[in-house]
Amino acid sequence: MEETVGGLVLSEHACGVHGHDRVSGGPDLSPDTTHAMAEQGKAGLAGDRVVTIRLYSGISGDMFLAGLLRLTGVEGESLDGQLGAVMPELVGRVRLVRKEVGHVGGWHVEVNLPSQHEHRSLSDVKDIILGSGLSEEGKRLSLLSFTLLAEAEGRVHGLDPKEVHFHEVGALDSILDTCLTCELYARLAPLRLVVSPLPLSDGSIECAHGVIPLPAPAVLELLEGLPVRPFPVAGETVTPTAVALLRALGAEFGPWPCMRIRRQALVYGNREFAGVPNGALFALGTSEEF
Repeated sequence: MEETVGGLVLSEHACGVHGHDRVSGGPDLSPDTTHAMAEQGKAGLAGDRVVTIRLYSGISGDMFLAGLLRLTGVEGESLDGQLGAVMPELVGRVRLVRKEVGHVGGWHVEVNLPSQHEHRSLSDVKDIILGSGLSEEGKRLSLLSFTLLAEAEGRVHGLDPKEVHFHEVGALDSILDTCLTCELYARLAPLRLVVSPLPLSDGSIECAHGVIPLPAPAVLELLEGLPVRPFPVAGETVTPTAVALLRALGAEFGPWPCMRIRRQALVYGNREFAGVPNGALFALGTSEEF
C-alpha cells in the first residue's frame, strides 16, 4: 500500500510488517545503468540488488563516497579514470585509506584538492556536470542533487534557485563527493537504498553566513518529512551534500532489509566526536526472504 504525504511516498513493501518511508526521485534504468547491472551480475551479484546504510553518528558527502568506493571496489587507475570523468584536475587527488577510531578499523576518503574560493551558481555546476564524462544516469543524479540543494537554499534566503550561489557546497570537494557518489551509485544500480533514521544533535557551525544553529537551515529544509532521531553529542552530524544525495538517490528509511550481504564497509568521516566513533555501515547484497 502506498500514500503520498509531504512529498514522500510511504510504502509497506518491507520484509515482514515493517514500513519504510521512500523519498521520491530514485534512479530509473537508463542504458548505462542496465549495462552496469549486467556487469555486477557477472561479479556474483545477480538478482535484486539492495544497498543499506546504517547511520550510527551521521553522514557526510565524503562518508557517502568512501562507502560506495568500497562497495564497488573502485580504486587505483579505475578511480583516477572516474575522477577524470568528473573534472581532469581531480585525477590523483583522492585516496581511500584505512582509519582506526577507538581501535576499530574502517575506511576513510583522503582528499587533496587545490585551494579555491569560487562561489558557483546552479548554472555553473550544471555546466560542469553536463560537460563531464559521467554516464547519463550519473549526470541525472548529480544534477538532481544540486537542484535539491539550490531549492533548499532558495527557500532559506527567499531566492529563486537560479539566483543561489553555493558557498561550501559549490566547492570542488562537494562537486567531487556528489558527482562521484552518483556515478558509483549508477554503476551499482540497486533496486533499493534503505537507510536508518538520521541522527541529529544540537549545536552551531560557522559558515559563510556566520555562526548558525544546527541543523543548518538548508539541511533543515531538506530534512522535512524524513525520520530523525537524537544523537547525544553536539555537532554537525548530517551535511547538506549528504541529505541531498539521500533524496536524489530515492532513499527509503527503515530497519535492515531482508538481504544476503555480499559486501560491506565501515566508513569514518573527518569529524570525530568525543567518546563516539563517527561511523556509518554500508552493505550491499541481494534481496531475499528468509
